[in-house]
Amino acid sequence: MDREKTYPKRKFGTITAAYSVVLALLVLLILKASVVGGIDVSIGQMLRGLYTGNDTAVDTIIDVRMPRIAIAIVAGAALAVSGTLLQSVMKNPLTDPGIIGISSAAALVGTLVNVLFPILFFSVPLLSVLGGLCAYLLIYSLAWDGGVQPTKLILVGVALNLTFTGIAQAVSSAGGATLTGVQSIVSGNIAQKTWGDARMLAIYAGIAIVAALCLSNICNLLNLDDKTARGLGVAVDRNRFIVAFVAIILASISTSVVGIVGFLGLLVPHIARHIVGSDHRVLLPFVILLGAFMMLLSDTIGRAVCYPYEIPAAVIMAICGGPFFIALLKMKGGKHEY
Repeated sequence: MDREKTYPKRKFGTITAAYSVVLALLVLLILKASVVGGIDVSIGQMLRGLYTGNDTAVDTIIDVRMPRIAIAIVAGAALAVSGTLLQSVMKNPLTDPGIIGISSAAALVGTLVNVLFPILFFSVPLLSVLGGLCAYLLIYSLAWDGGVQPTKLILVGVALNLTFTGIAQAVSSAGGATLTGVQSIVSGNIAQKTWGDARMLAIYAGIAIVAALCLSNICNLLNLDDKTARGLGVAVDRNRFIVAFVAIILASISTSVVGIVGFLGLLVPHIARHIVGSDHRVLLPFVILLGAFMMLLSDTIGRAVCYPYEIPAAVIMAICGGPFFIALLKMKGGKHEY
């Protein structure tokens, strides 16, 4: 009896501690990431320069390095939330916008626009959303056979992912694209981004993240059996489409800026569920922090491990996410309790 009374308090304490630790680590990582690179400054000098505004080196970091840090944080949060929403919609723990082809479809649209219709450059984020939505509908239609089996859905998504990626690489190569242009969309490189890119991503992704937080109760209901949910008066199909649409917006907008980053939307939700549980009212805010931390950590490692050369954050995530994906496939046939 005492154990039943104290469990909620301990659970609340665990969740609070998890939030505090990840937030503290994120702040420390931001400080560390700001001083990693060719400009040699200490964290103390960085903080003094931010306070006084009279340090040329710090001003350079603010103009060159801080946009990259901001983009990594926002994109990581957006991709992690997108993966969480898609796993709720499809009731499949193996779902990730990068694995099932949504990100590669968005990247393909961005590549086609940049190569064939450069006049529409500023419309790339919105057009990428259309590409991601078309990919989602195509995956479901090809996997449908009187119902959708999780394994078949993943296999179809992987096949389309490879197809879209191959077409995007062919188009970028045929167009003579460089890493600073179209190729950055395909390769997942966030170097040489500006405050303009950061503002655009923050506006679009910020709105979609707020929408995702408002859908937390709906996500909890979608985790129920469809018959049970309909018995409670839930419009399952409509709500599933709304949640999926928000997830597609998040994945597509992020891809249009940072390129294809696989496994982040798979890795983060699973880690978060083990720490704070499956209630999306608690899970989604934690996923935002953890996703931002993981993306920034990957980018910082990529910049530091073989300086002056860089390893894209997408490559670091692939190295970490690949073994995790294989382990997940072997765990109870990919089943997971939500």
